[in-house]
Amino acid sequence: MYSQITSNKRKTYLMLFVFIIFIGIIGFIFSKFVGNASIFPFVLLGGMIYAIISYYAGSRLSLALNGAKEIKSVDNPRLWRIIENLSITDGLPMPRVFIMDDPSPNAFATGRTPDKAAVCATSGLLQMMTDTELQGVFAHEMGHVKNYDIRVAMLAFALAAVISILADIMLRMAFFGDDNEGENNQIFLILGIVAAILAPIIATLIQLSVSRKREYLADATGALTTRYPEGLISALQKIEASGSALKKQNTATAHFFFANPLKNHSVTNLFSTHPPIQERINRLKNMETNV
Repeated sequence: MYSQITSNKRKTYLMLFVFIIFIGIIGFIFSKFVGNASIFPFVLLGGMIYAIISYYAGSRLSLALNGAKEIKSVDNPRLWRIIENLSITDGLPMPRVFIMDDPSPNAFATGRTPDKAAVCATSGLLQMMTDTELQGVFAHEMGHVKNYDIRVAMLAFALAAVISILADIMLRMAFFGDDNEGENNQIFLILGIVAAILAPIIATLIQLSVSRKREYLADATGALTTRYPEGLISALQKIEASGSALKKQNTATAHFFFANPLKNHSVTNLFSTHPPIQERINRLKNMETNV
């Protein structure tokens, strides 16, 4: 179990390293577009500054985009007590607690560090789940906090945004740039078009790969916290039966949620940030004899 956690963390760091290298390649091609190699470090610096801003603002933005409202213990003692007990068990600071008004059963966690964490439940989740099932869901979400998954998810999202912005600029330059340039610039023009088309796809696939691996890891961590995988399994089974798509669709924050919050179309399934629920259930059942 712990070897799987270590392996997943190592693979995630490797993916992020490759991600940064890819940004460097995009920046190099971008500098060739403008015919000034000295612009390359400025492209990298500007991209990283934008990524840092996105990283630090991501938590507040994700809560605002989903209409989450902060609560105190008197507002929902049941939810507060469950999260407080899990925080004590995990040895983590008590996160801020939010509720969003949506009938679909779902939840998410955000915050770049455990002391900056926030967790959110939908009104539908609170109505549908028993205390044991709710504990399983938030043990999963606190697992994300404990494993610093949210930090990795926000960083990957910020880097993806940088790549998409650079690719968009390059694509515009490719179509509206000067045609009367040398052969070398024409070669970089072609490379720029290819990079502009492939960059958002590659960025998205890397981000999704990180997210999917982290969901399995958070399930395992949550099961170890509660010592009762059946609670999380039961919650997943209910969500699979009822569906987890939110009324207000938001692709930018979809990867933060406990289950896929987007409608299940063929294209969104292909690029889903979450593994199939049945596969998550199967993995948890395989853990039961070892917990």
